Amino acid sequence: MTELTPRQIVAELDKHIIGQDDAKRSVAIALRNRWRWKQLPDEIRKEITPKNIIMIGPTGVGKTEITRRLANLTGAPFIKVEATKYTEVGYYGRDVESMVRDLVEKAINLVRNKKRVEVEEEAKKRVEERLLDLLLPTPPEAESPQDWPFAKFDENDELVLDEQQLELINQTPEAEEANNQKAEAERKEAQKRHERTREKFRDMLRSGALEDRTVELSIEARNAPVQVFSNMGMDQMDVDFQSMFERIVPREQKNREVKVSEARQILLEQEAENLMDKDAINEEAIDLSENTGIIFVDEIDKIAGGGDDSGKDVSRQGVQRDLLPIVEGTTISTRYGQVRTEHMLFIAAGAFHRSRPSDLMPELQGRFPIRVELQDLTRDDFLRILTEPASSMTQQYQELLSTEGVRLDFTSDGIEALADIAYQVNQSTQNIGARRLHTILERLLEDVSFEAPDLKDKKIKIDAEYVRSHLDEVTQTEDLSKFIL
Repeated sequence: MTELTPRQIVAELDKHIIGQDDAKRSVAIALRNRWRWKQLPDEIRKEITPKNIIMIGPTGVGKTEITRRLANLTGAPFIKVEATKYTEVGYYGRDVESMVRDLVEKAINLVRNKKRVEVEEEAKKRVEERLLDLLLPTPPEAESPQDWPFAKFDENDELVLDEQQLELINQTPEAEEANNQKAEAERKEAQKRHERTREKFRDMLRSGALEDRTVELSIEARNAPVQVFSNMGMDQMDVDFQSMFERIVPREQKNREVKVSEARQILLEQEAENLMDKDAINEEAIDLSENTGIIFVDEIDKIAGGGDDSGKDVSRQGVQRDLLPIVEGTTISTRYGQVRTEHMLFIAAGAFHRSRPSDLMPELQGRFPIRVELQDLTRDDFLRILTEPASSMTQQYQELLSTEGVRLDFTSDGIEALADIAYQVNQSTQNIGARRLHTILERLLEDVSFEAPDLKDKKIKIDAEYVRSHLDEVTQTEDLSKFIL
């Protein structure tokens, strides 16, 4: 895990996320506490568990993005799940424990990618040798008496030999020795010629001169995975049946003729797979999940009680009860082994428009001791979002249209007009936060995106006048803006 200080973590988050300083500070402290925890002796470490966080705020203000960027900083396995897709055991839907299995799968992919980089050089060497074997097969050895076909017999069951076989059987020891020496010399000479030719092919292969040559490969046919009970809250049974079918069903091999350029990629995958230790990957992935895994549970307010419709969904309280032991710390069975959850970091988020965090089960509330409120985005926040982050929205559209030779020039008054309209529409209709900017920019640049390949004037100035001429008609009618923006 990286040794970034909380201040450095916040600085990294500031490159991509505008505002929400309280939330950034909380997740930065939580991440630093992870590093502090790893420095402790084992006997003390067992007593300390992560302080889970619950983020409260409307949609589009950065809850998910903060957590996702945090995971990227650490290289930790991270998954985002919707609390509404889980149901109490026994109801139609996914079992809550499946979120831990999904996290382990993410960790497996992370570790595999890391190991693949480590073995890539050796894999490339092996691929080169295999390609040379395909392009220039090894010449067959000269026949020896041991290579003769099966003996032939006549109708009297007497052995029948041809002249060459008789000559070999009847030759003197001196003649046999001479023939053997001659055959050995010829074999060595043929081997040297083959090696010289192979080296020439190696040079041609490295220079790219053989990329369009065709070779025949034996490739393992991938069967479609068997899914059993996957939507019935029985994910663990699904895992067991999946593993069983993979062991029972034989893996089919099929031959394909492909170009060297394509064969290189196929062989690289095969050799990298052969060089990686699957058991070691599984063990490291489980350890990574247990000690650094982050699970982001979104829409947790939708499973809270409270409100007049508390009896509307009978499984909401059940989901909370099933979620509680996972957050507290339990052991989950996965296809890769047993996984403990007590040191995973859980970050929950919700808008809590119709409910409050206090409507959650008291036991579950206690497992999220850190609460952070994220604020609605202001007009100035929209202005900063359009310009300040790395790969800001305006820069993304500029890069996208530059592939057509179109140059977009956003002026300062044009960007201010966009921020004004985004804030105004959010206030007058449904507030969807920063996502409103994507909607407005798509509407603003719709004509340019459509006409880009045929435009004669490839330079387009996006100023306040341009913004208003394209968006005023939409924003002036509140009812229409609900459907278009």
